[in-house]
Amino acid sequence: MKNWVLLGLILLVSNRIAAQTEGKKDSLKTEKLPAVALDSTTLAQADSLKNVKKKWMPVPKTATKLALIPGAGQIYNRDYWKAPIVYLAFGGGLYTYYLNTIKYHDFLDAYKSFYVLDKNDPEYGNRKKELAGDDATVNVRVRNLLNTSSEYRDATHSQIVRQKNYWRRNRGFAIIVTGLIYTLSIIEANVAAHLKTFDLSDDLTLNVSPKLNQPMMRDPTPGVRMVFNFK
Repeated sequence: MKNWVLLGLILLVSNRIAAQTEGKKDSLKTEKLPAVALDSTTLAQADSLKNVKKKWMPVPKTATKLALIPGAGQIYNRDYWKAPIVYLAFGGGLYTYYLNTIKYHDFLDAYKSFYVLDKNDPEYGNRKKELAGDDATVNVRVRNLLNTSSEYRDATHSQIVRQKNYWRRNRGFAIIVTGLIYTLSIIEANVAAHLKTFDLSDDLTLNVSPKLNQPMMRDPTPGVRMVFNFK
């Protein structure tokens, strides 16, 4: 009899536990999550964050490498207006070198005409007998500044030597200036790339205003005051 009573109690307790478990499951299924209200400001900020584009910043090392090609570093930095200046300066230097070179060779050829250049001749390297005098002249081509026209003139040995040395010096000076222009274009591309990485946003402001009282001065002295503000 006691066994039957104990068995009944066990069944009764197990049924109650099962009923409580089912009730909790049903309550979890029917429970709704709380709604979150989004105002127009929050939605506008979310949309603005989607539309914000990352600001492009040049890499100084890349700008320097590209600047080895004249003008390429300036184009990479998006300083497109600087590229024609580099091209004109660099091209002008090369063209000046070319003009001085051809004028130098004109007088060099005239200078050589005073001497015996045949290696088989026993007088090789000496002045030609018919051109040995100081008044002896040879015909030399003389070009204008930009080589748009030229004419042939008679010139003595000393005149040709002076002109030959003059155009040779100009040619050397032109190649030096062209090299300096090339080097400066590389340096400019590197510096410009570094400057573009500085903070120039609206959070940084500079106020300039006059100031009468200066430090370490008793009498009022006019001056200028500069104030940086960081928001």
